[in-house]
Amino acid sequence: MYDISMSSLLFSPLTLPSGQVIPNRIAKAAMEENMADENHLPGQAMQRLYQKWGAGGAGMLLTGNVMVAADAVTGPAGVILDATQPLEPFRQWARAGKAQGARMWMQINHPGRQVFVAANPTAIAPSAIPVELEGASGLFARPRAMTEEDIQRVIAQFAETAELAQKAGFDGVQIHAAHGYLLSQFLSPRTNRREDQWGGSLENRARILIRILRAVRARVAADFGVGVKLNSADFQKGGFDAADAVAVVRLLNDEAVDLVEISGGSYESPAMHGRPAHASTRAREAYFVDFARDIVAEAAMPIMVTGGIRRRATAAEALAPEEGREGVAMVGIGQALAYDPDLPNAWRGGEKVVTVPSVQWKKRALASLATMAMARAQLRRMGAGKSPRRVWPVGAVLSDQIRTLHRNRSYRAWLGKRR
Repeated sequence: MYDISMSSLLFSPLTLPSGQVIPNRIAKAAMEENMADENHLPGQAMQRLYQKWGAGGAGMLLTGNVMVAADAVTGPAGVILDATQPLEPFRQWARAGKAQGARMWMQINHPGRQVFVAANPTAIAPSAIPVELEGASGLFARPRAMTEEDIQRVIAQFAETAELAQKAGFDGVQIHAAHGYLLSQFLSPRTNRREDQWGGSLENRARILIRILRAVRARVAADFGVGVKLNSADFQKGGFDAADAVAVVRLLNDEAVDLVEISGGSYESPAMHGRPAHASTRAREAYFVDFARDIVAEAAMPIMVTGGIRRRATAAEALAPEEGREGVAMVGIGQALAYDPDLPNAWRGGEKVVTVPSVQWKKRALASLATMAMARAQLRRMGAGKSPRRVWPVGAVLSDQIRTLHRNRSYRAWLGKRR
């Protein structure tokens, strides 16, 4: 059981396989900010936001997903990093987050089929299988199956963005292979129906992830951190499951991976946004911890778990051994830090619980949309130098949609000029 002394684990350093040292075991997990400027660069608002998180006491800050391809974005105000983007804004972003000693890692991503048609009507995916979301499928672009040339280009794009992140002063990158984005689509037999070397067996479905890891490692320094975000499952019939996740981690054991983060879900099944309010407190918090413990037994690298943690006791329990199983190496905290960016510092002095608003609408997809909109409202407030405050779910969604309409037009114009 949890003992107060276990909290000291939270604030002990972690040495990664590359030799990089993380000051403590708490990470600010990735949350999509949608706060880039009109040129899809991290401007002053992003710098203020990460400076605030960096001062909050987390040992590692993971950015929201940074797009490796300019024509494939998860949101119209997302950050894009390729060779045509200036590096100075990224240098300023890294300095802001690292100012108080935190390590700053960039999450790098390609959305694949999870692209909104209002942003770009074209999308690529392992197979031409569209997003199926009750009442909202038409919002997403219908993807075409990727060619061999497409696959090689995506591998190169991930490697290029990782190299640029290092040049900008980031301490590492996390390759996003979860939440139904492109690499997750390759891993899942539900969305990968290919019959070539990139589909079929799990080894084939994981091939693009392995090739990206090797391409990234070939372009960055030995002590630059390289991590992977992986689903425990995508919680869909015929999809990526727990046995698949264990098998992928075994494949990753042979690669130079510093950290694997365990999460779960996708746009179609948004498990990453939590369990129902009527579930027990333990079930609502750290809802991927039990699976992560199983992964620890198979993994050669440190394992991090993210999902619903908002109490110091829950975080410490995740790190501690339980019933003969080892604990995880790090805990990732997302939404709780949107509402209380100073939470890690507060935990040094004792227990503190953050109240994260729960949206209980009948349609899970809409509830997930509202949850994300409410969290993004807090991020925008902090980016403007204000403190978080409770917001109305419907108001947050409406405000988000208005911003999205404006930024979609801006993004399409920007993309047209690049072309």
